[in-house]
Amino acid sequence: MAWVAACGLALVYVAPVAMMVAGSLKPDARVLAEAGSWRAISLAGASLANYRDAFIRVDLGRSLLNSLVITTSVVILGLGVNSLAGYAFARMTWRGRGWLFAAVTALMVLPFEAIAVPLFYGVSLLGWRDSYSVQILPFVANAFSIYLFYTFFLGLPRELEEAARVDGAGPWRTFVEVVAPNARPCFATVAILTFLTQWGSYLWPLMVTGGPRVRPLPVAIAAFYTLPPRAWGDILAFGVVMAAPVVLLFLLFQRAFVRGVATTGVKG
Repeated sequence: MAWVAACGLALVYVAPVAMMVAGSLKPDARVLAEAGSWRAISLAGASLANYRDAFIRVDLGRSLLNSLVITTSVVILGLGVNSLAGYAFARMTWRGRGWLFAAVTALMVLPFEAIAVPLFYGVSLLGWRDSYSVQILPFVANAFSIYLFYTFFLGLPRELEEAARVDGAGPWRTFVEVVAPNARPCFATVAILTFLTQWGSYLWPLMVTGGPRVRPLPVAIAAFYTLPPRAWGDILAFGVVMAAPVVLLFLLFQRAFVRGVATTGVKG
């Protein structure tokens, strides 16, 4: 019975994705005519014409490149900054450490919408609007990522670091050669969660971008949706291109992600 329920729940999540993929391969007339029936997932007469149209009509390739550059930069820089911060909180002591860590954890419950307007005002004064920098730098440091690294590093045996210090390794070398390799599951978890969050970010790019030059996919698809004539096949093709990197990333790193969730504070 549990297996049947699990399969039914899986179908609820998979059905919209299957309809999107199938619809992206059909002419617009068929997308609307077959909606609401089993034929919505039929691939009869499939073609890639909608994908070609989507890339031509709104320069989808440019928006895809923008999202890849922005998201990848946030993930890579964030892994470095947040892992070092988490390690410092877990292993080092200094005056005010407790208060600072309390402030970091408090930031986890603060919604981005609460600081979006003052942050927009600040970056406007710096002249960062309509650039990659304004979509990358404010999101490198992340309180939740720091907390995940902190909880993971607390569980690492101190003997590993002590052995490295006995061999003459300094703090930096100990972190790079001993701590970080043993924290691969946590790095994978943080990378995937950061990628998912940043890849689907809409509000901030909408506020700080004024044209297609640095516009990421979420804002581009919203603009494409209002572009006449409204071609549903093209819109679904755009959606598939936007969803594909996320699915691919999870499939590649799902084992490390599951291990990381099981060994960090995510497990509750």
